[in-house]
Amino acid sequence: MKFSLSWLKAHLDTEASVQQISDGLNAVGLEVEGIEDPAQKLKGFRVAKILTAAQHPNADKLQVLTVDTGEGDPLQVVCGAPNARAGLVGVLGLPGAVVPANGMVLKVAAVRGTESNGMMCSMRELELGEGHDGIIELPEDAPVGTAFADYHGADPVFDIAITPNRPDCMGVYGIARDLAAVGLGTLKPIAAPGIAGSYPCPVAIATQDAEACPAFYGRVIKGVKNGPSPDWLQERLKSAGQRPISALVDITNLVMLTYGRPAHAYDLAKLTGPVVARRAVEGEVCLALNGKEYGLDAGMTVIADDAGVHDIAGIMGGEHSGCADDTTDVLLEIAYFNPERIAATGRKLNLTSDARSRFERGVDPAFLDTGLDLLTGLVLEICGGEASEVVRAGEAPATPKVVAYDPKLAETLGGVSIPGDEQKRILAALGFVAADDWSVTVPGWRPDVDGAPDIVEEVVRIHGIDKVESVPLPRTDGVARPTATPAQKLERRVRRAAAARGLNEAVTWSFLPVPEAEHFASGDLWVLSNPISEDLKAMRPSLLPGLLSAARRNLARGASGLRLFEIGRRYLRGQDGRSDEKLTLAVVLVGEKTPRGWATGKPQSFDAFDAKAEAVALLAQAGAPVESLQLMGEAGPQFHPGQSATLRLGPKNVLARFGVLHPATLKAFDIDAPVAVAEIYLDAIPAKKGAAGFARVNYAPPALQAVKRDFAFLVPVTRAAGDVLRAVRGADKASIVAARVFDDFRGQGVPEGQKSLAIEITLQPGEKSFTDADLKAITDKVVAAAAKQDAVLRV
Repeated sequence: MKFSLSWLKAHLDTEASVQQISDGLNAVGLEVEGIEDPAQKLKGFRVAKILTAAQHPNADKLQVLTVDTGEGDPLQVVCGAPNARAGLVGVLGLPGAVVPANGMVLKVAAVRGTESNGMMCSMRELELGEGHDGIIELPEDAPVGTAFADYHGADPVFDIAITPNRPDCMGVYGIARDLAAVGLGTLKPIAAPGIAGSYPCPVAIATQDAEACPAFYGRVIKGVKNGPSPDWLQERLKSAGQRPISALVDITNLVMLTYGRPAHAYDLAKLTGPVVARRAVEGEVCLALNGKEYGLDAGMTVIADDAGVHDIAGIMGGEHSGCADDTTDVLLEIAYFNPERIAATGRKLNLTSDARSRFERGVDPAFLDTGLDLLTGLVLEICGGEASEVVRAGEAPATPKVVAYDPKLAETLGGVSIPGDEQKRILAALGFVAADDWSVTVPGWRPDVDGAPDIVEEVVRIHGIDKVESVPLPRTDGVARPTATPAQKLERRVRRAAAARGLNEAVTWSFLPVPEAEHFASGDLWVLSNPISEDLKAMRPSLLPGLLSAARRNLARGASGLRLFEIGRRYLRGQDGRSDEKLTLAVVLVGEKTPRGWATGKPQSFDAFDAKAEAVALLAQAGAPVESLQLMGEAGPQFHPGQSATLRLGPKNVLARFGVLHPATLKAFDIDAPVAVAEIYLDAIPAKKGAAGFARVNYAPPALQAVKRDFAFLVPVTRAAGDVLRAVRGADKASIVAARVFDDFRGQGVPEGQKSLAIEITLQPGEKSFTDADLKAITDKVVAAAAKQDAVLRV
């Protein structure tokens, strides 16, 4: 929200400086984002008088001027403006000045061989208007030599951030009210003229959609003369960043920006029959003032007549009935619209406007008559004409909201003791009415105030947030227990483990383009109805698409090899149709695992075993029983056939999947390099018994030395080594603490269709050393367990 100091002072009687006003705005929660000082923008420009004007010797369209700057000798200036002449008083930019319109720094220069010591300026060059047909012409009595900023008037412009809960401050008058409450001046009352009509309104006005438009008021003014609005009005609109259009349009914008109350003016000659607020008919189209056509549906409210739709109600007017320079009769409209309906329509149409931003936050429903009076008075003052009687269709929901309040809450909730009389003064200054029993009536322009805590906020922010003392929270005796949940501790542990293994952490969006999400989806996607953009529309069903996109960007910038990981949530549809968030860790290995070199030769790429190694290592760090994992099946259609698998605990509980991605997947993500990935489902890892405890188990190393034994088995080549290893490990769980495959031989001495697996087992004695009989019994158990997997001991 932007506004000038003079605009503010039109509603706030104050002698406060610009800095004091800025400090006051920040103190009450209206953050000042910037203050624009026109005096700085116009520095180096001064009022000057042309003494002589002669034809340039080397150019037909240029003149050589002698200009009096009020100091010292006249300056020679080359000028191409058609209205440059002797005796004209204008604005001269001296060498060193910066032209506001284009940032050009003026300097002494030769123009077609003739020295020029500055530039006579036009309105557009100084950003004072659109005029560029000639240089500025000031009154003859303008004081020559005066800084133009002082002559024109330096009016600082404030730029403040309005939070969504403060619709009352989307108008200058509401900002002035807050400053008056904090003691920076006196709020001036709204001077609504209350003009009575001299004839019945010739246009019937009605509302046929009472839910969305409960009140619709209007009146006609005949005999108006449209054209440019007065300078003071244009200056106010420019300070707010608005472009002046015409008097009638500028008046409606002024009322909106001053009082936060949107309104509209129609050219009466362009209307046919009654003007009504109604539901749109499915398929109707409105050509809006921005030049775009919008398709409407039955859930939207429009302003229409017998000829069709003219406005998208509460959001934007239409081109068909807008006021033009030749408008002579006008219909002024002011209405109250349901905030939820306005917001829903704006989202559907993806259409934003100043009117929508105010209506969807809530405007004062009691301001209809006052707003229409203000509009009428300004139109009659600036454009002339004769006003009709007011037509009122419907009634605004003006029942005041009453909140039960206790002044002690300022201390218990707000942390500061404020006398009751001071609280009543603050509330009265803000427009609230506090009765003797402290029931507080909320003004209509504050729809954000719902309960007593909101009243506390109003009182404390005006009293001064800086007056709330910082009080430390009481400390509890003893050692504080850790607050991290098991899931949080798991996440931290695997994050450290992944980084320690040389992986680089990436943080990607939780939203994906729909095609990328569909490529990794195993069910219905969660698709947003109001996404940030079309490329961030679907909730990710996997972390891999985001990492692949990150890998693609890095490869495009010359990276030869990447090791990325991310910990986050993937979003699935649960069995009840609701969102189901799953904590997941994903790893992407792309490109070269080792670079080319004299010792290694060609660069080596990542393969499925690299991905498996990362998956198993990280699962172990996460506390998964990796010794009991089963390698089963393909990882999915996104993976290369025969180069992927899943790691499971039992046939249904999938803890991870890994492998090399399918060429079709690489093509879909525009990656021209081999990619190995792993995705670990941290939520699927079973919790350890007693995991709720915080103390570590005491370290108790075994008293006796471990014993190792080697076995060689003949196994069918189709039998997975992991199956045999798992059977051997489970042969005697009390004694066998580890088992590993250290050789896989196929060749001379091994029958066709078989392989020789060499397995080392580690035996840990307990209270006494193993005897030969003990070792023989364990060996028999191992051989018997292996036999169940079709493994025969080699002799």
